[in-house]
Amino acid sequence: MSENAKSDKMKELLRVVKYALIAASAGLIQFGSELLLEKVFHLPYWLSYLVALILSVLWNFTINRKYTFKSANNIPLAMLKVAAYYAVFTPLSTTGGNYLVETLHWNSTLVLVATMLINFVTEFLYQRFFVFGNSIDTNAQAQKEREAELESSRQ
Repeated sequence: MSENAKSDKMKELLRVVKYALIAASAGLIQFGSELLLEKVFHLPYWLSYLVALILSVLWNFTINRKYTFKSANNIPLAMLKVAAYYAVFTPLSTTGGNYLVETLHWNSTLVLVATMLINFVTEFLYQRFFVFGNSIDTNAQAQKEREAELESSRQ
C-alpha cells in the first residue's frame, strides 16, 4: 500500500472519528432537549422530538461542515441537501417514534436512542458522499493543512 493510500485511509478514519464526536455532542443536545421538553414541560413526544431534532441538526451541520468535512461549498445548497434528507427522515422517525411511544407504549428514551443511532449512520453516509462529497477539504483550514504537509514533506 502506498504512502498516499495510507494517508488517505488515516484521513478518512479521522473524519469518521470527528464526525462521531461532533454527532455525540449533537446527540447530547437532542437528548437533553427532548427530555427537558417532554419530562419537564410535558409536551407530547412528537413535538419534543421534533424541536430537539432541529436543534441537533443545526449544531451538527454547522460544526461538521467546518471541522469534519472542511467544506467551502455553497452553504445554502448544502443546507438544502441536508433539508432533503430530513424531509424524509423526520416524518418517518417522528410518526414511527410517536407510534412506538404512544400506541405501543415503548419507553420514549429507548425509542429516542434507537432513532438517534439510525440517524447517526445514515446521515454520516449522506453527508459524506452526497452533501460534501465533491467539496471535502476545500475550506481555508484544509488548504493551510495541505500547505503545511507539503512544506514538511519537502524538508
